[in-house]
Amino acid sequence: MNLNRFATALEAQEAFYAALQAADLSQMMAVWAEDDDIVCIHPGGSRHAGINDVRESWRRIFTSGPELKFELLAERTWPGRMMSVHSLHERISHVAEAFAPTLAAATNVYVLTERGWRMMLHHASPLPGQTAEAEAPSTILH
Repeated sequence: MNLNRFATALEAQEAFYAALQAADLSQMMAVWAEDDDIVCIHPGGSRHAGINDVRESWRRIFTSGPELKFELLAERTWPGRMMSVHSLHERISHVAEAFAPTLAAATNVYVLTERGWRMMLHHASPLPGQTAEAEAPSTILH
């Protein structure tokens, strides 16, 4: 059961990226709605639907530990009373800085539940044919 209570969709989004950078599965799943309708699509990856599938996708990604840093760019938010949609670019760097940063376009959808704001959808796609300096990426799975 999720004990974290996010008062705003922005708080939930901040917790999502903090969990992602920390490679912390319990923190990550605390952000997601406790609903079998949740969906996660990682850059260059397939669609994961439902709590178990989404959790397993993050577990596999986090097995190597904290490796990624995220800078959020070009954020657009469409807030509502029950749902908030966030569109942004993720500048993704490797903590070892052995790889050039990449950019992904991401859409995050949050819903207001009885336990506060929770993520329903995360969809990230690599931005083709550009470099991070030009604000776009190669493929990376997160």
